[in-house]
Formats: sequence, C-alpha cells, structure tokens
Amino acid sequence: MSQPHFEQLKLENQLCFPLYACSREVIKRYRPFLDEIGLTYTQYVAMMVFWEEESISVKELGRRLYLDSGTLTPVLKSLEQKGYITRRRSTEDERVLIAALTPEGRALQSEAADIPQQIGCSIRMQPEEAVMLHKLLNQLLSVIETDNERK
Repeated sequence: MSQPHFEQLKLENQLCFPLYACSREVIKRYRPFLDEIGLTYTQYVAMMVFWEEESISVKELGRRLYLDSGTLTPVLKSLEQKGYITRRRSTEDERVLIAALTPEGRALQSEAADIPQQIGCSIRMQPEEAVMLHKLLNQLLSVIETDNERK
C-alpha cells in the first residue's frame, strides 16, 4: 500500500519514464530499416547532420546530437571505417577535429530517404498530434539546454 507522501515516487507520476520508454520503443521501430543500410540509430542521426552540413566540427556535432565525446568518438570511428566520413584536424586550429561526408556517405542518403516515412507509418498517430508532440519535445530540449548553459 502506498503512502500519500510518496506519491511523487510512483512511476506513473514521472515525466521522465514515458519519455524514456517512448524513446526506446521508437528507436526499436527504426532497427529493421537501419539494419538494411547497416547503421545503428546513433550512426543514423549523425549521418542526418552530415547530409545537412557536409562538414562539421566534432564538438558541434556532439552539441547538435546531445552526445559527449566518449559516445560520439566510437560512432565517428565506425562511420569512418565504413567509408561514410573522414576526420581531420582543422587547418585554422589544429585543436579542432573536423568530420566530413564522403561520396559514399552522400550515396547512403538515397538508401535512407524513405526511412522517415516508414517510421511515420509504423506509429499510428494523427499528423497534428505528431506535430504537437515534436513541438513540445523541442520546447523541453530548449528549456533543458538553457538550464545547462546557466550552470
């Protein structure tokens, strides 16, 4: 029997848990599509940034993906071994590591092009609900990012 002063510890009252569970379940839906192109989810989101930017500092890539260097480094190493990106030191500042898309990495974009639609079809949600959820999650990320910058 739960005590009233411990209501805040019920799993059903947590904001973090449905976010965590949904994230895991949505990423699980990506797996069959990503297996077809030989990427993990983290490699896939990194490639999405490369398809937008072509070339980016590793630090900026980590910021965009909310990943620390300990998580990002093996992802980049794997993408480099697959021939999708290259890594090199900046000519302006050798402390800065630049990762850049290769022609093979650009070609992979065509193979991945249908994945967002396939995922959208696999998650039965009204389009306006999905747009609202996306907006709310981005607002939450923005608040968290602002709080982190203040620390």
